[in-house]
Amino acid sequence: MVASAFDMGVADCGPLSGGFFAAVWRVTLDDGRQVVLKVGPAPETPVLSYEYGLIEAEAEYFRLVGSQAAGVPVPEVLRTGPGWMVTAYLPGTALPELPEAVCDKVRHELGTALAAVHRISGPRFGYSGDRPHGSTWSAAFGAIIDSLLSDAVQWDVALPRGIRAAVARHSDVLDRVHRPSLVHFDLWDGNVLATEDGRLTGLVDGERWLYADAAMDLVSPVLLRRIEDLPNHPLLHGYAEATGSPIEFTEELQVRLTLYRLHLYLVMLTEIPSRTGGEVDEAGLAWRTRLRTLLAEELSAL
Repeated sequence: MVASAFDMGVADCGPLSGGFFAAVWRVTLDDGRQVVLKVGPAPETPVLSYEYGLIEAEAEYFRLVGSQAAGVPVPEVLRTGPGWMVTAYLPGTALPELPEAVCDKVRHELGTALAAVHRISGPRFGYSGDRPHGSTWSAAFGAIIDSLLSDAVQWDVALPRGIRAAVARHSDVLDRVHRPSLVHFDLWDGNVLATEDGRLTGLVDGERWLYADAAMDLVSPVLLRRIEDLPNHPLLHGYAEATGSPIEFTEELQVRLTLYRLHLYLVMLTEIPSRTGGEVDEAGLAWRTRLRTLLAEELSAL
């Protein structure tokens, strides 16, 4: 695929690990350039409703950030096709493989980068294309939740009752968000690249982006924890320095963050059957149990 896209031979290639949705390969072209090929599932492969067209969406995210958030490192999109793209290779190592002291330095820089990305605004809330969206944040978020709940029924994923009602009950809080900011959504440590001396070199796996409440990006960087319980987190300091004001965890913001964690755990639970084919080992069962516990806690908090 790469040889055809560049009309050039390939000197070396091999898979990159870390993802469950797409196949990702590192490729060295005959002219010495290193690129990354990302290929999504075949069109006939069942995925969650919002996951159709994700590779094309990721290319759009990288182009948006690359053109409107100067200094934020994202891969340059070099070639695209139906369900695949080739980007420039970014140097660096994912945060889970770096010392914690280095990671904190990078997270501070990530906060600064996120502030720049969140200045990019969209024409509506929600996903691009015909995926769930709306003219208000409550309408878009409600459509996103409804889509996931429908997917859960299709994939036979057991969920607690009351999710849709809980979201609807807090629609007024969501409607106080008036600006559709560009949100990465999936910035857990594995999607953040850095050098060994703590320099941020890349935000990757941007395919799940949407226009939303900027606070949605405060959830995945502290995966399985609550950012409001971590007031000294370096990401918050970096964000505050870039925006000129600290994030105040008001009661209203905490409600919104609870909704966004509920959404994230709903995504993570609902996608399990599509990733495993229905076969779950002991570790997978433990993970599913933990997610259900976290989801129930956030639902109870609402």
